[in-house]
Amino acid sequence: MKAPPAPLPKLSPAATLIDTHCHLDMEAYHDDLDEVIASAVQHGVARMITIGIDVASSRKAIDLARSYPNVYATVGIHPHDAGQASPEALARIRLLAQDDRVIGYGEIGLDYAKNYSPRKVQIQAFAEQLKLAQELALPVIIHDREAHADTLSLIRAAGHFPRGGVMHCFSGDQQLARAVLDLGFYLSIPGVVTFANAAVLRDVVRTVDLNALLLETDGPFLAPVPYRGKRNEPKYMLYTAQIVADLKNISLEEVAHATTANAIRLFNLPESNHDPR
Repeated sequence: MKAPPAPLPKLSPAATLIDTHCHLDMEAYHDDLDEVIASAVQHGVARMITIGIDVASSRKAIDLARSYPNVYATVGIHPHDAGQASPEALARIRLLAQDDRVIGYGEIGLDYAKNYSPRKVQIQAFAEQLKLAQELALPVIIHDREAHADTLSLIRAAGHFPRGGVMHCFSGDQQLARAVLDLGFYLSIPGVVTFANAAVLRDVVRTVDLNALLLETDGPFLAPVPYRGKRNEPKYMLYTAQIVADLKNISLEEVAHATTANAIRLFNLPESNHDPR
């Protein structure tokens, strides 16, 4: 008989976590979103940022953020859909970004693993949206998959980001980590860090200062062990946080306090979700 999954790590009431990257508008959550959010809060994941990946999902993200006071939204066009980044679409994204529940721009970037959009199209859409994020004074959320050199080159070419940014679902090594930190960006650690084959990522987590890290689920994708291959959800971020704590030989509460403070700083969030915006 298969052993039951390891129980969720328990967070003290004095500490909370923020899932800085999930996709709550996706079909995987349609039947039980209220329960997913309530369960996350019950286990200490007090706030969630739901991410726009095209015009429609950006609008849905805002609708969710208006419906749930502990959910915030971002807007943007994902590299998979870079072909949709027409001037008209970007004008709609710009308008959506004016909503006061929008706290970031993205996810945007390059994906050379899937290449659902031609590379030239991805590069153009990414460059245009980096400029738009700067104009809107929003922190930028970067998707970089097997495109490290071009991703860094385009960010550097765009110039200074006064509100900073984050490399979502960080997948690089120490060298890439240093380059991202040199930009003034954060590294966001997903459930991948719990996988047996994630030695490189775990090495990055061990060595990078805790004040440079965020945590995320990327739900419904990339569920951590012991739920790898299943639907991910915000409360499972506790497994990720516990691994980070173990790697750094510190308490789960220390990880929660630091990464929550980092998210509040980057996304200009209230100190707690009970505070008015």
